[in-house]
Amino acid sequence: MPEQTPLEAFRAVLTGTARAIAHEPEVELAYTADAPTAAGKNLKVPMPGRALPPEQVAEARGFADGFALRLRHHDPALHARNTPAPPVARAVFDAIESTRVEALGSRAMAGVRGNLGRALDMRMRSDPIARAKAKDEVPLSTAVALMLRERLTGEAPPVTAEAGLNLVRDWIEEAGGRDLDALGMVIDDQAAFATLATRLLEDLALIEGDMMPDDSDDVSDDADDGTDGDADKGDDGEDGDGQVEQRAERDVGEDAEGDGETDGEEMADDEGAEGGEGEEEGMLPVRPNCPFAELTPGFDYKAWTIAYDEEISAQELCDPDELVRLRAYLDQQLVHLQGAVTKLANRLQRRLMAQQNRSWDFDQEEGMLDAARLARVIVSPGHSLSYKVERETDFRDTIVTLLIDNSGSMRGRPISIAAISADILARTLERCGVKTEILGFTTRAWKGGQARESWLAAGRPALPGRLNDLRHIVYKSADAPWRRARTSLGLMMREGLLKENIDGEALLWAHSRLMARTEERKILMVISDGAPVDDSTLSVNSGSYLEKHLRQVIGWIEARSPVQLVAIGIGHDVTRYYAKAVTIMDADQLGGTMVEQLAGLFDNDA
Repeated sequence: MPEQTPLEAFRAVLTGTARAIAHEPEVELAYTADAPTAAGKNLKVPMPGRALPPEQVAEARGFADGFALRLRHHDPALHARNTPAPPVARAVFDAIESTRVEALGSRAMAGVRGNLGRALDMRMRSDPIARAKAKDEVPLSTAVALMLRERLTGEAPPVTAEAGLNLVRDWIEEAGGRDLDALGMVIDDQAAFATLATRLLEDLALIEGDMMPDDSDDVSDDADDGTDGDADKGDDGEDGDGQVEQRAERDVGEDAEGDGETDGEEMADDEGAEGGEGEEEGMLPVRPNCPFAELTPGFDYKAWTIAYDEEISAQELCDPDELVRLRAYLDQQLVHLQGAVTKLANRLQRRLMAQQNRSWDFDQEEGMLDAARLARVIVSPGHSLSYKVERETDFRDTIVTLLIDNSGSMRGRPISIAAISADILARTLERCGVKTEILGFTTRAWKGGQARESWLAAGRPALPGRLNDLRHIVYKSADAPWRRARTSLGLMMREGLLKENIDGEALLWAHSRLMARTEERKILMVISDGAPVDDSTLSVNSGSYLEKHLRQVIGWIEARSPVQLVAIGIGHDVTRYYAKAVTIMDADQLGGTMVEQLAGLFDNDA
């Protein structure tokens, strides 16, 4: 038997330690080159170099210990029951829960405390708090978590985070200092801790007083169904994207390694998503602290470089055999859903066809002979012949573009349902003579890709603008028949495709394609699960940089463009961006919501 390499020996040690800390003999640990993740008992930590550099070893140990502590001390069902809906509030809530879990391990084990501390030092060096120059650039989730960590463990925040933390420390102390003190008294009781955490969010004005329950006495009810609790969190938009994605923010820290989206599959909670389909997301960058200010007159969005951006068809990203396999996997996952969405699509088809039905004007002096009234002429020859004239239909030539968020937070059930719903809608609209285009947007890489490398080589100029490589995917062009594009939608199931999301530029891209069409009516439907997030960009610009651009683009389209814009948010309130929008909290509602939104547009036009 060949001798173990140092890397493999180190992995074996990490695995054994994680099993001991978690009290779970079935924990498995592996290395990853992407963002660290934890899917149930399967942990992935950053791979250190072959020489096992001490700082990389500490990082791997810190992540392994953090994941193991979460398996031991965290109840996902209870946490999900108490998680608030607003994104920033959710991020803070998840961050302080992770701080609680890590503090329990730090108090009990000095070695674990050292590992977590060294890993935190490394993460803070790349966290936006280390570069913050103003209050609105400080990620509130990081700041609150660091202040809570001081109270729970007595350890000072990392030196690199002190300056940024001091920008908001006084405000947090004044608004929620007493709540932070109280949290330290109930660190061993997750339910009581969640109740006090909710009070903290209220005092920080992140949620309204009635948005969260005042107690958690019945939170364990969510776990009564066993794995159903896991499936629910993997299936609905709020927990699948919000609670899980944001919770992972403190699980593995906020740094430049991603936005809570990994090349692995998404998990819905620490016990795994339905069918073991996904992994928990790793790095979540800062989302701006809401509410957002209106666009400043001088706001000017730019990209550092567009040389590495790509617009590409699904067939070019994947070989045909793989697309067929992915499509079969997609169909298999959603057999039960397809029937329900098909019924809704048939209803939409009947409504559209009814608008296109022929209508006639009778008793005309000329036109086509009205055969139905010939009997009257025969019975009474004095009657003149009757003619009818076909009335022109007012159903306008239409094109519909479906723009689907392909970010990592959509991984799992949301992206599956988005794909199958888009597929069925395209087929339905094609039967009705309505052209349909299906587009997706993500980035080519984590951490900025070649655009960031170019910026680093240039000496890191200040405020470089968008700092990642865009990937805009054409799943189905407007003129392509559905039967030829059907397999392309399977690409959304491909591991590693879904990364980060820069919504503003994607919206402009889809809009420009629509404007190049000759159809009289143009409809753009956006399907997303939250605000635009790209860690590379937000780490070197203001925290609201991408969101401001998205608002700017939406405002311009809604005010000046003939395109009808409608949005569907999965688990996140998109009505704060779009004038015509609807938010769903369960991904299973997506197909029906898409059908109803389109039907409403056509009915209003009629």
